[in-house]
Amino acid sequence: MWIEMIRGLEPEAEFRPPATAESIHACQETLGNRLDRDLVDLLREANGVSGKYGLGLIWPVERITTDNITFRTTPAFAELYMPFDSLLFFADVGNGDQFAFVLRDQRHDIFVWDHETDSRSWVAPRLAEYLTWWLDGRIKL
Repeated sequence: MWIEMIRGLEPEAEFRPPATAESIHACQETLGNRLDRDLVDLLREANGVSGKYGLGLIWPVERITTDNITFRTTPAFAELYMPFDSLLFFADVGNGDQFAFVLRDQRHDIFVWDHETDSRSWVAPRLAEYLTWWLDGRIKL
């Protein structure tokens, strides 16, 4: 379902082989957070999706794990930014900004984190809208 949807929006998208159940479980255990159900379903179809120019539309589960750990544990980040514990980064804009799920109240909302201002702005209610709106230009950053 996800691959067909993304191909319809971005014919040049590249899909990695599916993530294993073990790698998804390891990510959730390492981060101490459950991944959004739609994200898990997408990762089971493709462990990462790249768009034009190599843009990380959806990161591989390994990058989701390492980048989130880095953001949550780097001492310099703690001095520069608000805490990242309530965010789950899963994609990037290509300029240093990151897309993230909010890890509160069973929400599926997606925000963009601005690395220059540390602002966190809502961009989509769910993963499908994020992909659609990002790829068709409705999300402008």
